[in-house]
Amino acid sequence: MSKADQPLPFDTLPWDRPKVCVVGDVMVDAYMWGRVSRVSPEAPVPVVDVTQREIRAGGAGNVVKNLHALGAEVTLVSVVGQDASGADLTNLLEDVCAPHLVVDPSRPTTVKTRVISGGQHVVRVDEESTEDVTSAVGQDVLSTFKALLEGASRPDVVILEDYDKGLLTEDTVAALLAACQQAGLPVAVDPKLKRFQAYQGVALFKPNLKELNEGLGLTEPVHPRQTSNMAKAVERLRSDLGCARVMVTLGEHGTWIHAPQEDVVHVHIPAVPREVMDVSGAGDTVISVAALLLAAGCDAEAIARVSNLAGGWVCERVG
Repeated sequence: MSKADQPLPFDTLPWDRPKVCVVGDVMVDAYMWGRVSRVSPEAPVPVVDVTQREIRAGGAGNVVKNLHALGAEVTLVSVVGQDASGADLTNLLEDVCAPHLVVDPSRPTTVKTRVISGGQHVVRVDEESTEDVTSAVGQDVLSTFKALLEGASRPDVVILEDYDKGLLTEDTVAALLAACQQAGLPVAVDPKLKRFQAYQGVALFKPNLKELNEGLGLTEPVHPRQTSNMAKAVERLRSDLGCARVMVTLGEHGTWIHAPQEDVVHVHIPAVPREVMDVSGAGDTVISVAALLLAAGCDAEAIARVSNLAGGWVCERVG
C-alpha cells in the first residue's frame, strides 16, 4: 500500500480542540425544495411547487460549520448588512462559533437561493453586492481580528475565505497577513480571482483548477493529465506568491499538492470514484480539513490526501 492510499484516522491526530479564526465572506444559503409538475404558461420554464424551505450559513459560514463539526473552537470575522438576513446569519452562527460580524448599512447581506426538485438544482438566485467594503469597514474588520489575536480565543491557524464579495480588499489582506506573520500564525487561503495574487507568503494556498488557470492568466489552460504543464503552472504560482504549499483541487481528477520545502514535489492524488450529487460546499470542506491538519503539524501530502477524501464525500450529498 502506497503512502497516498494509507488511511489517516482523525483520532490519531495531535490536537486538543484547536482554535481557528475564519475571516471572509459570509452569506445565507437558502434552499427551496419542491416538485416540478408543469411548465409555466408565461414562459417555457418549469413550475416548482415548493414543499420545504431552509436557510443555512454559507460561504465562510459553511467553513465554520465544518470546523465545528470536526471539533474545533471557531471564531468568525465578517461583514453583513443591516437587514433581516444579517440577523438570520447571526442566529445561525451562534451555535457553531463566536461570530464577530461588522454591520455595514450600505450593503445587503449576501443571499443565494437554490431551488431543488427531484434531487437536482433547477435554478439559483443571488442577492448581493460585490463592491469592496469601505476603508472604514475594512479597519473595523482588522481591529476586530487583532483583538482576537490578543485574547483567550487566539487561534492556532487562520483561514482567509475569499468569495469575491468585497470583504477581503488588497489593503485588508495585506494588513491581516502582516498581523498573522507578527503573531507567528499559519494562514490557509481559499482564494477567488479578484485578489488572487494578494496572498503573499501564506502557509497553504488552495485554488481549484479553474482559479489556477484564470489566476495565472494562462492562454492555454492546463489539465491534470498534462503533468508537465500542470507542474510548471503550480510552481509558477508557488514562486509568485512565495507560499509554502500549493494545493489545487481538481474535481473528479482529485488533488495536486506541491510543497518543495517538505520534499513533496508535484504529487497528484486521484479522486475516489463517487456519485456526485452536489458540488456546492466541497471547497469549504477541503479548506476546513486542510487548515486543521496544518495546525496539527501534518505533512503536506497527508493534508492533501485527507482533504481530498473529505471533499469527495461531501459531494455525495445534496445541499
